[in-house]
Amino acid sequence: MTTRGVFAVTALALICAASPALAAGWSEGHGDRWYAVHRDIYELENRIARLEADPKMDDGYRAPIIEAARREIRRLEATLPPAYWRWTDPCCYGRKPIHLR
Repeated sequence: MTTRGVFAVTALALICAASPALAAGWSEGHGDRWYAVHRDIYELENRIARLEADPKMDDGYRAPIIEAARREIRRLEATLPPAYWRWTDPCCYGRKPIHLR
């Protein structure tokens, strides 16, 4: 092949490799709102864990706080669409199962 042919094949290969990554917002991710809501859920779960781990705190005091935090977590999860992760490799569940004897 000539230099021009090698250059054309290389350019075509790069374009074909880059086009799926640029298609359908691949580089955009989930967006700022999705990450902000997940951060809030994480903070609420940490608050619940700290309240449940404190043995000196009265159950009558912490139970309503924990219930309210769990309701808020369910409300936040309901506002989010399900996460859609795109992987370059096929899923491991697509292959036949391995049976050991």
